[in-house]
Amino acid sequence: MEPMPDKPRNVFTNRNFNLAFWGAFVSNIGNILYNFAVSFYILEITGNNALIQGLYLATGGIVFAVVVLFGGVISDRFHKGKIMFLCDYAKGFLIIALTLVLMLAVQSNDAKVVLLFVIAVLGNAIAAIFSPAASSLLPHIVPEESFQQAQSYYSLMSSFQGILGIVLAGALYGKVSIYVLFFAVGGCYVLSGVSEMFIRYAYVKPETKLTVKTAFQDLGGAFQYLRGMKPILYLMIAVLFINFFFSPVFSNFAPYFIATDLASSEYLFQEIWSPQMWSSMFSVALSVGSIIMAVFLSTRKRAEKIHKGLSISFLSASLLLLAFALFYVFFFYKVFNINVFLIASLVLLFFLGAAVVSINIPTSATMLAVVDKDKLGKVNSLIDVGSQGLIPLAEFLGGLAITSFGTWPLLVISASGFFLVTLFIILNGQIRKI
Repeated sequence: MEPMPDKPRNVFTNRNFNLAFWGAFVSNIGNILYNFAVSFYILEITGNNALIQGLYLATGGIVFAVVVLFGGVISDRFHKGKIMFLCDYAKGFLIIALTLVLMLAVQSNDAKVVLLFVIAVLGNAIAAIFSPAASSLLPHIVPEESFQQAQSYYSLMSSFQGILGIVLAGALYGKVSIYVLFFAVGGCYVLSGVSEMFIRYAYVKPETKLTVKTAFQDLGGAFQYLRGMKPILYLMIAVLFINFFFSPVFSNFAPYFIATDLASSEYLFQEIWSPQMWSSMFSVALSVGSIIMAVFLSTRKRAEKIHKGLSISFLSASLLLLAFALFYVFFFYKVFNINVFLIASLVLLFFLGAAVVSINIPTSATMLAVVDKDKLGKVNSLIDVGSQGLIPLAEFLGGLAITSFGTWPLLVISASGFFLVTLFIILNGQIRKI
């Protein structure tokens, strides 16, 4: 029997990883605060108009999907750390400046909505340049045997923030001015940029200059490269539809449910919790499940073949989502009261968090291992578009569906579609090779 390889050195002994990790920690707190606050704020100033909220989400998603392609090209041609801190500074000062305008110069709710759309467009354009650089940095600063450990720690961070950021946002929303929350968000991005300024690695400057022509040539080369990796390509197509059915559940349904169903009911802990605090509790349940699974995976060696584990995780997630939809239908038709649905949701979301992490970490670690370093930014940007390209449409249709048909049809369609795509992932011959 061959001896087991030594356990990888802990990535927190790596200075560059620490700078990237804690920079991401601070900026993600800001991102969570902003996304939480703005979702409820738009519903508040538009009279619970789910269609406008869906359009807002779709606008940001479309901008991200278009710009991220060129963000991938930029990330593979310039120092990734510099891209990251410049983007965080830009986003932080943008939010601070536009919040000042929102607070001092804008009076009508319609004008406030327009300004929030401006923030969505500019902020997502910056995020689309930042994202490929951040997602392709790890192979430059940690060894391959530490990829899964590093991805597990990032997942742990995200899950912990899902508790800290969301609980903080739920506790503060309605207690402090929305402008205070937005200023805090801008400050988080600026602080993150300070950390990322000190990231160092062996950057090699490309021989050719970046032009419009070379940008499209780089994208074309990355697309051809990805076409040659058929198992990854087929999985990307499947995840495109997974996200299409999954995203409206949390982007559209959850804020609307909190603002309407829950706010008009007598619910658990009503004396001490605002309705928005229950939204925080949903995220806490999701995050605790994610943390437990991420801790487990951080101790495991990356598997060479991940399809079996992915199949189990996708099937588990789809069944949990179907159960979530079923419990809501029972609540809607008064078979259960609101408190039964709330408690059931906490349990289901706990296990859903574990299932999602058991999909994301092995998939991300495998991508880092199999894609060439000099193509990783561009390939990641293509995967971002390929896996998330339908989210803007899904969020717009989610808002339209709630406005036209109500909440439970949206949930049932989302859960059923997720289940059908899961069957494709389990049975597809190409994906089975992963």
